[in-house]
Amino acid sequence: MSRRQTVTVALTGASGLPYGLRLIETLLAAGIRVWVLYSQAAQIVAKQEMELTLPSRPAEMKAWLLQRYPAAPELLEVYGREEWFAPAASGSNPPDAMVVCPCSMGTLAAIRHGMSDNLIERAADVCIKEQRKLVLVPRETPLSAIHLENMLELARLGVVILPPSPGFYTHPKSVDDMVDFVVSRVLDQLGVEQTLTPRWGE
Repeated sequence: MSRRQTVTVALTGASGLPYGLRLIETLLAAGIRVWVLYSQAAQIVAKQEMELTLPSRPAEMKAWLLQRYPAAPELLEVYGREEWFAPAASGSNPPDAMVVCPCSMGTLAAIRHGMSDNLIERAADVCIKEQRKLVLVPRETPLSAIHLENMLELARLGVVILPPSPGFYTHPKSVDDMVDFVVSRVLDQLGVEQTLTPRWGE
């Protein structure tokens, strides 16, 4: 029996919650098992950017996500920031990949320095040490030298730095099209088949 692919998706307090939620939606639709981690700051951003109230309790968040993005319940788990017994907290049971989307500069800096003060940081640290795919989607502009140095050091460790920079050669007609462009690039990094945006030359 083949093992189901598992991806951890972490939502942090950077602008760009539509990217993260769309990523969760597309992964579930593809039959990928998803472990969701989210910060309190992400809840604040979701309210401000999307007028969404993300539940504070993981079980309620799971029910909310499944209502919004119908999928088999066994495909989705949600963990709190201090849930140290979550699978993603240990190298003995890491996911196949992790995406921090959106990724705040504070989270990026903490990952770069191996802080592991909460489950998001620890899960990313596990991916690095276990040499699993880690994709960070940082949303900030302009970037300071500190930001750039942190990104460079992570890139040297094999972390994928994927800024949410929509392309316009696809002639997007809506904000959703621009979100899909970025999410499609994330899915490509995960090796997940996607048809969200046309490929160059097709």
